[in-house]
Amino acid sequence: MSSTDDVSHKRAHLKSCPPGSNGRDTALFNLAGALRSRFVKGRKSGDLDEAITLLRDVLELRPSGHPDRSSSLHWLALCLSNRYDTQGAIADLEEAVTLGRAALELRLPRHPNRAVSLNNLANDLWRRFQKHARMYDLEEAIELHRAALELRPSGHRDRSSSLLELALCLSNRYDSRGTVADLEEAVTLGRAAVEVRPPGHPNRAVSLNNLANDLWRKFQKHARLYNLEEAIELHRAALELRPSGHRDRSSSLHSLALCLSNRHDSQGEVADLEEALTLGRAALELRLPEHPDRAVSLGNLACDLRTRFQKHARMYDLEEAIELHRAALELRPSGHRDRSSSLHWLALCLSDRHDSQGEGADLEEAVTLGRAALELRLPGHPDRAVSLYNLACRLWKRFEKHARMYDLEEAIELHHAALELRPFGHRDRSSSLLELALCLSNRYDNQGAVADLEKAVTLGRAALELRLPGHPDRAVSLYNLACRLWKRFKNHARMYDLEEAIELHRAALELRLSGHRDRLSSLDGLALCLSNRYDGRGAVADLEEAITLRRAALELRPPEHPDRAVSLGNLACDLRTRFQKHARMYDLEEAIELHRAALELRPSGHCDRSSSLDGLALCLSNRYDSQREVADLEEALTLGRAALELCLPEHPDRAVSLSNLAYDLRTRFEKHARVFDLEEAIELHRAALELRPSGHRDQSSSLNGLALCLLDRYDSQGAVADLEEAITLGRAALELLLPGHPNRAVSLYNLACCLWKRFKNHARMYDLEEAIELHRAALELRPFGHRERSSSLHWLALCLSDRYDSQGAVTDLEEAVTLGRAALALNPPSHPSRASSLHDLAQCLIKHFRHRPIAADLNEAIALEQEALQLLTPGGPSYDVSRRCFTTCLQMKINPQVTITSSSAPDVTHFDVNQDIRGFALELLKTMPTRLLHTLTGVLCNRDAQILHFMGSQQCGQLLSSCRTCTPDQRTTRIHTAVSRYFKFVTFSHRWGVDEPLLRDVEGHSIYDMSTQGGFRKLQTLCVRACEQDYLWAWSDTCCIDKDSSAELQEAIGSMFAWYRRSALTIVHLSDIPDNGSFGTSEWFRRGWTLQELLAPQTILFYTQNWSLYKNLTSSNHKTDTNVIEELKNGTGIDSRFLINFSPGMDDARSRLQWASSRCTTRPEDIAYSLFGIFALHLPVLYGEAAENALGRLLAEVISQSGDISVLDWVGAASPFHSCFPAHISSYQTLPLSPSQPHAEEPSLTINHQSASSTAPRKLYHSLAKSPLPQFFNRRLALPSIIHRVAAIQLQGEGPLTPSYTYKIRASGLRPLEITLPDKLEDAAMKQGALQLVRPWHSKLLSPSAELDATTGKQLLSTLRRPFNALLLFRLPHNEYKRIASSTLIVAEPVDSDGVPQSKVKILNIV
Repeated sequence: MSSTDDVSHKRAHLKSCPPGSNGRDTALFNLAGALRSRFVKGRKSGDLDEAITLLRDVLELRPSGHPDRSSSLHWLALCLSNRYDTQGAIADLEEAVTLGRAALELRLPRHPNRAVSLNNLANDLWRRFQKHARMYDLEEAIELHRAALELRPSGHRDRSSSLLELALCLSNRYDSRGTVADLEEAVTLGRAAVEVRPPGHPNRAVSLNNLANDLWRKFQKHARLYNLEEAIELHRAALELRPSGHRDRSSSLHSLALCLSNRHDSQGEVADLEEALTLGRAALELRLPEHPDRAVSLGNLACDLRTRFQKHARMYDLEEAIELHRAALELRPSGHRDRSSSLHWLALCLSDRHDSQGEGADLEEAVTLGRAALELRLPGHPDRAVSLYNLACRLWKRFEKHARMYDLEEAIELHHAALELRPFGHRDRSSSLLELALCLSNRYDNQGAVADLEKAVTLGRAALELRLPGHPDRAVSLYNLACRLWKRFKNHARMYDLEEAIELHRAALELRLSGHRDRLSSLDGLALCLSNRYDGRGAVADLEEAITLRRAALELRPPEHPDRAVSLGNLACDLRTRFQKHARMYDLEEAIELHRAALELRPSGHCDRSSSLDGLALCLSNRYDSQREVADLEEALTLGRAALELCLPEHPDRAVSLSNLAYDLRTRFEKHARVFDLEEAIELHRAALELRPSGHRDQSSSLNGLALCLLDRYDSQGAVADLEEAITLGRAALELLLPGHPNRAVSLYNLACCLWKRFKNHARMYDLEEAIELHRAALELRPFGHRERSSSLHWLALCLSDRYDSQGAVTDLEEAVTLGRAALALNPPSHPSRASSLHDLAQCLIKHFRHRPIAADLNEAIALEQEALQLLTPGGPSYDVSRRCFTTCLQMKINPQVTITSSSAPDVTHFDVNQDIRGFALELLKTMPTRLLHTLTGVLCNRDAQILHFMGSQQCGQLLSSCRTCTPDQRTTRIHTAVSRYFKFVTFSHRWGVDEPLLRDVEGHSIYDMSTQGGFRKLQTLCVRACEQDYLWAWSDTCCIDKDSSAELQEAIGSMFAWYRRSALTIVHLSDIPDNGSFGTSEWFRRGWTLQELLAPQTILFYTQNWSLYKNLTSSNHKTDTNVIEELKNGTGIDSRFLINFSPGMDDARSRLQWASSRCTTRPEDIAYSLFGIFALHLPVLYGEAAENALGRLLAEVISQSGDISVLDWVGAASPFHSCFPAHISSYQTLPLSPSQPHAEEPSLTINHQSASSTAPRKLYHSLAKSPLPQFFNRRLALPSIIHRVAAIQLQGEGPLTPSYTYKIRASGLRPLEITLPDKLEDAAMKQGALQLVRPWHSKLLSPSAELDATTGKQLLSTLRRPFNALLLFRLPHNEYKRIASSTLIVAEPVDSDGVPQSKVKILNIV
């Protein structure tokens, strides 16, 4: 029966049951049921309205207590819920909930339909949650569904519905709270629902769809692709079960499209995106204008179109996306829960269109829509952070367009707010960190607040840490952080920032392979950093790589590319830089061509046209400097004026254009001497200076430029005010260009030239002295290879020549000649300054010839002037000057009397004194370290530089003056005194740390300009402390020795003790001792090299960790402080007399070895090398040899030179070098047996004169006195010894715990003794006659008396009677011996005094 027939049948039955009849309530109920069934099929609202009316009548007929009341409540609630779904009237839903609760109360736990009521009430509560988002509704719905599920056990026909609906509620709770457990349970329930709805089940498609949605959510959470793959399979299966015409087909189309779109986002397969678009369009066709989910389909299809636009940049995709989002927005009016989503996505699309087409209206609308979306996403909304982030990005774009700071400030606030909502672990936190860093970086660009830049770097690092290798946006983070670090480098000029930026750009470039859309940015960024590093360090490889990268970027920007002009300009700039390095014209020619090409792409009105005009003008100006084509200069001026016209007063680059044009006008003035060019240049420089206030990074450039122009005007017009202003400006520029600044040399040079001109005007010597100092400083900053070195050499020579004219110091003139020759060597024939260099050098040679007539000087001067005349234009002022000089030289050559002065020459000339000074200084410096740090400048100086410092010093000037009137003896004394005082130096003793600066790190630099960390700070503080003590020179073993030169290292080790001895002061830095600490714990006292650094100096000062004087002692020499000496004595075991006044040599060699026995060195062989100076030995340093060999060579030399047998008194492992030498210095820690202390058991000894003078003692005495000294040759020790043959040796026992062997030894003339050894003696040693116990002998053990008398006899017998440290020797073939059992101390004691005179001395050969 059809639903219509059923309704008709039920109406007829109702007519048969008039009001008041018994069956009327049932008839009404049945008709309502038929009407609802027809509504479900036909969706006619009239049927549902009538059913609701009938059910209300039924409910009135079934009052409280009626058995079927619960059924009426249930069905009325169901119909009201259906009407809510259709019409959205909240009142229907609220009434349905109320009726559902009432029905549930009537259906007690055992009621057969309780599960139905639980399920339906849960569904209505879920609907209300969907409407109002009140979590308590969802929580109650979940509880009710769980209760219903318990009543629907496995096999129940409605169990699948409960599983499905509970899963849906848990999924919603996960969406709200993010509790993964809810999502996991939803998936589990969904799988169970699918299992109980096998293929063929009418609702299988619903279960497949819902499970797929929950798996999609899991993919969104964990990004596990297998979840997405399964979701796609399930959606495809559901779609097959929902054929064309099925009411839920659009839902499956929509969901499958969403999953495919996500897979495209993860894997980039275009086929997935295309299928998603096809499915999205199909879904939209099924969701007609009145369909409740049409807006969803519009929005999703629009999002996929935008994704395709981002892939292929086809504008029609973006245009359609915008239309669809607008249509979706119309379907989501104010109050709609998804309105914010449509506002958000439409804003994104409009922003994309602005990026592509530049329409300001799109950006403005995007900002407006973004604000509207943010207003709807109140605090607590899950997508509020997205809206904050996107609105901030739109505001940043508007700031980029209009440069309105309030947009940037708001963007920063919004990004901060978004970041707070994206805590650690949030998947989008890295994006917020990155964009906030970008905004802060922009604010730094505009306002210069370093705090913004520092925070931007910090945020950039945090973003990079979150984007691990493999993250799709890692390259973006690498690139952006590199850009921030580059900005910090530009601000602070710290090279490590630039180094890191280069590394990051390289890493980003590796991730942006050929074809990547952002590869261009990485090429440009890396090229820029390399170009900057070249500017800082001058490494040509950096410049070459920058050019290569620029060319690669240019290839990626074909003629139609919008940014091709940028690449053309950048490459041109680097080529110009290379031209400045190598002066290869083809680089400059190509740069000019590229700038012209860029200029063509930047027509009138282009925002960057002024930049191209400036760049081309600069290159043409350089070509004019090289080729002197006036056309280039004129074009440069024309272009410069055009650039200036485009750079209006508020333009950020106006000052650059003003300066460049002023430079070219000054150049034209130099060419044509038209004063109006110079006047205009001065006006332009003043205008540029106003735009570069205090703190501007280019202010120094404007100060220098204006000073040069004023100096030119002074030269032309003679206005002293111009010269004074030029000097003032030059000083101001120099103050801004601190040591280390690349342009400092230019300022030094320019200011020196100004001061020289003032000297020429006023003849004030202090101006000339300062000019000379400045030129010297500039020269140090222009090393060999610097393109301006010749200028500094030339001008310094000129100033020295003038000082010679004023003061008569021949050293100045001789130095001027040397410098002039060096300048000339750097100016080839084509150099514009060669003629000037030739003439000035000739002038110096003539002066020198007049001082001391040497024909070679005059002949050279003539040749120089001849060449100058060939280079100059006849008739010019310079030509006339050279011609007059040339003719004067010829007259001097033709007429020799001209060279003879009328007055008699003095007995002592300046030249003679100068030679004496140099000679003594050289001899003195030979006794000092090769290199010393100049404490005033922080520069490391070799001996030539040290002499130059002295020859240019005030002390030298005073010495020269004082020597004019003194006798030769007085002169010698004064020279010795002055030079010795000047070259007093300080030595440094310290514990080496990590990254100590070496010679290559400091050579050519001032240490004061380098890092203030670690070893550099230590060096800097050393020089400061030395300077405080009024010493000009300091020496450190870290940087003052070329450790790559074995010869220099050998010399340094051999001379180091002498250097510390000759130093005026040794500064000891105890880096591990706090201000209130004591010596005892310092590692300094346990290092090998520091022993000689403690003993050698006459004057020493100890400094603690923070460079405070030890215990705040104010003494000028801590070796004169008794408390310090007592501490040192206790800490080192060295007697105070050695600490205060130690003499190197071999006296008491055993004690010296003991002092070193507890010390160690990084390289094992150094422990021996560190003692060379203490023993006053000069031995080869052979790094790489075994430590035992090094120590053996030392000991062998000590014995060979001194015969001191005390060095054989040690306990420990024997050396492979020789059996009588220890393997390690620590073997000397055992104190020797003192010969001055009698043995405890020694009886009193009385010897009468007769016995003392008897034959046996006298024979023994002469035998001992005449014994030769020990000798060491060819690894053999010839050792005089008193021999005690071992008669018997017996193993007494073995150690129970550790390997040890105790032997009892009986030897002739000795008491029996026992020794314990760690190793068992070989069988050969146990044989009769194999072993000897010997007492090494040295004749110095006797009294110096030549004859034996009673006293001498007593002393001899007393000495021989006492216990001694014996050597146990094993006899080898060929009458050789080897020491064994050295690991234990063998104390031997003679039996009695009667046998002592029978002792004999024998020479043993020990190997």
